[in-house]
Amino acid sequence: MQQVARRALLFAPLASPALAQRFPDRSIRVLLPWTPGGATDIQVRSISDIASRILGQSVVVENRPGASGTLGAQHMAREARPDGYTIGQMPLGVFRLAAMMRAASMAPPYDPLGSFTWIIRTVGYMGGVVVRPDAPWQTMAQLVEHARRNPGEVFYGTPGANTTDVVMRRLARIAGVEWTAVPFRGAAPNLQALLGGQIAFSCETSAWADMVLEGRLRLLAVYTDRRAERFPNVPTLREAGWDVASDSSYGFAGPRGMEPAVVLALHDAFKAALHDPAHLAVLRRFDFQLRYLDSEGYANFAAVANQEEIATVQEMGLRLGG
Repeated sequence: MQQVARRALLFAPLASPALAQRFPDRSIRVLLPWTPGGATDIQVRSISDIASRILGQSVVVENRPGASGTLGAQHMAREARPDGYTIGQMPLGVFRLAAMMRAASMAPPYDPLGSFTWIIRTVGYMGGVVVRPDAPWQTMAQLVEHARRNPGEVFYGTPGANTTDVVMRRLARIAGVEWTAVPFRGAAPNLQALLGGQIAFSCETSAWADMVLEGRLRLLAVYTDRRAERFPNVPTLREAGWDVASDSSYGFAGPRGMEPAVVLALHDAFKAALHDPAHLAVLRRFDFQLRYLDSEGYANFAAVANQEEIATVQEMGLRLGG
């Protein structure tokens, strides 16, 4: 696939080789649609810092939380120039929100496939269900049973509407329970609410990992397809008896119409940064998994993910605002 991208340069406009030689000649902005301090924020800042050294220009991460993690995509689709100097982290929520809006007969603010240039897929989340250490539930089964006895009275936090609550909605339907999602603007406020006793549990990506290791939180289950290396005694939801799993792979994209030479320069820099030892240490810290795909492979993945999210919206009956 890498050879395909390189061959594309041969057929690009004559200006492209010159463009590749001078790109980048100023700072690159990475739009991150989550609050500072979470696992995604730390991972994206790590890979961006390393990529900046490879590119010879600053790669500046700009947090834009809100709208279920789609504000960065909305900005790129509406306002950013396709020159490679504004790119963004692309969560699966980009596809999900568009599908939900179409289901509600609304026009999405972007085309989830046509509005973007797919640069590189990088990693997949590891996430799970955490409670405070003084919570009465030692296992996920105990938490589910508590929710079954108290329908609608168990509140849990997510990093945004229609994010990890989709995992919990699927679990609730399978397990026959009713609990209530409380969306926050990222991992940090979600976990702060849990520590403060405002919610019963958090369904969150692995920003909680250090707090679990320190004994400040208890991990009941992970919702990936296999156990986390640093928490080998904690079961997956599937092992606990419910067929629910998600790793939510993501990467970087830019506005549609980017020059192939610019895409290739960004791809190569972020690929090298992805495998850098310093970045791999961050992945181990949060139990992220490598999910590398080149530009062509990522575009193909996006097409499949878009169809899967459309199916999820239809299956789960997801609607805006609830």
